[in-house]
Order: sequence, then C-alpha cells, then structure tokens
Amino acid sequence: MTRVAGIALAALLAAVTVIAQSARTTLDIYLIDVEGGNATLFVSPAGESLLIDTGNGGPGAARDADRIVAAARDAGVTRIDHLITTHYHGDHFGAMAEVAGRLPVGQFIDHGANVQPNAATDAFLQKTYPELYAKGRHTVVAPGDSVPMTGLDVRVVASAGKAVTRAVPGGGQANPACAAHTPQDPDPSENAQSVGTHVTFGRFRLVHMGDLTWNKEFELMCPANRLGTVDVFVVSHHGQVLFSSPGLEDLWQLHFSLLSGQEYTVPGAFIANTVDEQAPAMPIAPTPAPAPGPGAAPPPAHNGAACWIKVSANRDGSFSVTNSRNNFKKNSGSLADSRGG
Repeated sequence: MTRVAGIALAALLAAVTVIAQSARTTLDIYLIDVEGGNATLFVSPAGESLLIDTGNGGPGAARDADRIVAAARDAGVTRIDHLITTHYHGDHFGAMAEVAGRLPVGQFIDHGANVQPNAATDAFLQKTYPELYAKGRHTVVAPGDSVPMTGLDVRVVASAGKAVTRAVPGGGQANPACAAHTPQDPDPSENAQSVGTHVTFGRFRLVHMGDLTWNKEFELMCPANRLGTVDVFVVSHHGQVLFSSPGLEDLWQLHFSLLSGQEYTVPGAFIANTVDEQAPAMPIAPTPAPAPGPGAAPPPAHNGAACWIKVSANRDGSFSVTNSRNNFKKNSGSLADSRGG
C-alpha cells in the first residue's frame, strides 16, 4: 500500500468513527450482572464512557470482566474514560485489574482511604491500585464534585461518609417523610463511605448510590430532598425495602432471587438472568438462607454468559428499558410494552 493510500484509509476510518459517534443521540446505560456486586456502564451521545464499579474479585474476576467487556463491545466502547469505585468491598472493586487490562482507563475515582481494614483489600490498595492508576490519573472526590462528560451533569452527592449540602437543580423541596424516620445503628463499614452519583441528561435523571446505607441516605433526603425526583434509581445496598417505596413504576432485576419468594419477586420478563441450577418451580415462600460459617454451601451462581438490562435515555426525559435476555422492552410513562426481535 502506498503512503498516500494509507493516509486516505486512515482518514476514512477516522471519518467513519466520527459519524458513528455522532449518530448516537441517547445516553445508554448498561446494568451488568456481576452476581451480587455492581457494574454500571454509561455511554454518552458523544461516545464518552463512565463505569461505576467492576464486580467481584477472586474466582469471579474473569467472569465479571468478561461481562463488562461484552457490554462495552455492544456499546461500541474500547476504553473507559472514567471509573468510579464506590467503596472497597470485593464485589465492587474486585475485577478492576482484569477490566483495566482489557479496557484502558483514563481516570480512576474513589472516596479516599479504606475505613474497613482487610488484608486482601489493603494489599490491593497499596500495590495493585497505584500501578493501575499510574497509567491514567487518580481523583479522590468529595460531595459536590463533578465528573466531566460532554452533555451530561455527573455530580458526586455522597463520598467518604459525607453528603452534599447544596441541592442539585430540581431538588431542595421539604420532605414530609422525614418525620417518620427511625435511625439505625451507625454503619462503620465501607458501605457508608460509598460514592453516590447523580446523573442528569437533559430532563432525564438517574441516581446511583453504591451500597450507601440507611442513615447516610437519610442525610441526603432530610429535612429537604436534595436530590429531587429521579427517573431511574440504581438500587443501593442490594435492594432493601424497595417494595414499600412510593411512586415505583417498575422494578427490573439483574438476576433471579431464590431468597425472595414470590411475594417479592418481579415477573420473569423483568429479570435478566437466572442461576445455573434453576429450581423446576419457584417457591412461594422465601428459600431459607444457608447458615454462615466455613462449611456453608456456596450461594447460587450463574457463571456463564450473562444478559444486561439497558436503559436508553433521551434529552426530553423519555427513556426505554430493555431486558437483553428476552428483548422485553418498556418505554417510560407507558403501560404499553413491546417485544423486539
């Protein structure tokens, strides 16, 4: 190939990339099943990417990295511009090294020092993590900080046990539910340190709180609701008390829960994944949790390829939610649903 032809081909490929990115008009959000942990990928209309958490470590690391990379491939993403680690529990940062080895990361974001000492976690934070962010840049965020993404307002509303004191645009209204609040015991764990993120795209609103727990979420909502109303809540701390939440239009689950029983399990169309050894019939009552301890049976797992739940949001505030397992799709504010091909 001549030099002129090579330059022309490179220019053509660059033009195709620009056209492909400019063709995206939605904010696309992939909620990825990492078996009880968290991994959420945001891709802006400009093609910029934000990943919140990287799933499990140990034997689950390669599995969860595979799932994250598969979602990134579907979104046309070849690098992660920003990676937020909400807190230092293994199901939230465990596969970070595997993910960063497959998708270059530009910015590593976290809440700062670990408050829950653990030998494996501390070894990762002292050696592996600095080696990873040395290839990009490292930012410790505080409430009120922003993550720069073209066309989006990505705002940190909680970090290191503190909550934002100024309401986001549209928030700040008095919250009548505060009077009935009963505090729980203080949470000294990493959960309460979680980085909480509020994302705005035009009139669309989403909030992601990591594993932030009861008392810390109260600080964001009382005496005034500093976050306002949102269109999508990525459930924090594994979904407690969801069914008693007012104004909930739909609940989508990344995986089937054996512990819930039928009373607290959504219809199958809304569930993205099952377990490897699915029971022939779903129990009416919750399945008893196995006794803790060194001899405890492992939790039910799904170690093969996994499906995601995808949210596609428009600037006017409308959005759709799709279950990639069965192509079941619903549009916001509508009782109508559709099944794609």
